[in-house]
Amino acid sequence: MTVVDCAEYKIRLSGVRFRARHGVSDSERQLPQDFLADVEITLPTATLPTSDHLREVFDYDRFASLIVEVGTSQEFRLLESLGARVIERVLEATPATRVSVSITKLRPPTTSSVDAVSVELVAHRP
Repeated sequence: MTVVDCAEYKIRLSGVRFRARHGVSDSERQLPQDFLADVEITLPTATLPTSDHLREVFDYDRFASLIVEVGTSQEFRLLESLGARVIERVLEATPATRVSVSITKLRPPTTSSVDAVSVELVAHRP
């Protein structure tokens, strides 16, 4: 397979859902809540597949499982801490040069009516 001359190579997962016990208050951590993660990784164009075989790419199913594993394996008080851990794991597991993560908490406990709150972090490989 011939790959065109690409300037960038990105993989984006939108709406990765998981239930977890993240939050500042004890009551937030007592019952699992719904979270969404949107993650985009920029990979070196040299890692583009040269054939049409799954073994040559970073499998997005594996990518989604990594995000869910981070989101459900430990409790975080802050969405920022959860987002930072997702970035760390993506950088450990891939040759990504840039990672953007948005973590959304649905129906957060607030004094005003809020449908969702999101935190977005962007990191570049050092």
